[in-house]
Amino acid sequence: MEIKAAVNALSALAHETRLSVFRALIQAGAQGVAAGELARRLGVVANTMSAHLNVLDHAGLVHSRRVGRSIIYSAAYDRMTDVLAFLIEDCCAGAPEVCAPLATLAKEAACCAAGARSAP
Repeated sequence: MEIKAAVNALSALAHETRLSVFRALIQAGAQGVAAGELARRLGVVANTMSAHLNVLDHAGLVHSRRVGRSIIYSAAYDRMTDVLAFLIEDCCAGAPEVCAPLATLAKEAACCAAGARSAP
């Protein structure tokens, strides 16, 4: 991942509501959640939610699909994995014990992301 893409993704997540939206989508899995339902769950006005989802979409952190009159959003697990990998890429610098827990978490996240992509 290039630094500009990482900055864009991290900037998108550097807002309380957008981070909450992204976490809700991570928890929802591959089936995703309708934009209106996200707004209700998080107590956000619909047009504000739309703006937040646009920022996350522009950063490549969410996918959307239309189902009837609803737009369903889901987390872009591959992008999330890329951002996590970028953050720990140069971590060890001669001290692998520092990064061992992070490497384990990254492996677990990649496994979860692969499962979410293959879910119906």
